Amino acid sequence: MSNDQNLVPLRSTRSAPVVFGAGAAIGVVGGMIGLGGAEFRLPLLISLFGFAALSAVIMNKAMSLVVVLVALPARLAAVPAGEVAARWPVAVNLLAGSLLGAWAGATWAVRMRTATLYKVLAALLVLMAIALVVVTQATTLATLALPLWSQVPCGVIAGFGIGVVAAIMGVAGGELLIPTIVLLFGEDIKTAGSLALLVSFPTMLVAFARYSRDGSFAVLGANRRFTLVMASGSVVGAVLGGLLLGVFPDLVLIPLLAVILLVSAVKLARHN
Repeated sequence: MSNDQNLVPLRSTRSAPVVFGAGAAIGVVGGMIGLGGAEFRLPLLISLFGFAALSAVIMNKAMSLVVVLVALPARLAAVPAGEVAARWPVAVNLLAGSLLGAWAGATWAVRMRTATLYKVLAALLVLMAIALVVVTQATTLATLALPLWSQVPCGVIAGFGIGVVAAIMGVAGGELLIPTIVLLFGEDIKTAGSLALLVSFPTMLVAFARYSRDGSFAVLGANRRFTLVMASGSVVGAVLGGLLLGVFPDLVLIPLLAVILLVSAVKLARHN
């Protein structure tokens, strides 16, 4: 049973420029590393803007949906649609697990006590910090080269786990999907990024649909302007971050961002 604090939508008193700027900063960070950056937005929603855990997760999910929807056409322009379509079995394999995982993850999130959800989110931020480091090394990872009879169930299991994590955190899950696609299916990093978007979008929709059945979903209506302003900032920032891709060396940027996630995890674990 979820704690009552989860079900109360909190209004932020922050001004539109501050909210837009925060969203843009997150978008820039995500764009520079080729990901959405939602894992950085989540602790910001809680620590800076004062949203309760579940409210922050639902708002993060809504904004992540907007960012992914905008990123899809741009990504498909970079990688030919025909090339991505030819890999449809990979997407279907992962979706077979991720859709179920998204529903299960959202169900668990709405039923958790607030204190428990903060600790779970803290643990998942640590996981995301590790995944962030791994995904930057995806080009050097060796494919597991599993036989088809074991590759398919492994894909379903991996998809389920990623769906759960993405639903509970309100993220797209690219940090987890990309290395999984490279390791398990042997795809190159660019194709893996496009496939990750194709898997994450319907997975996020399923989690969103599950959250919409809970009273806590009212946080979006109560904070519609806040959500739209921050989502707009995130999109603008993501475009700018994409232009800055490669400006800062990964050897400096990735460890710094991983440390930020770890610090955020500690703060969430101690959040009262």
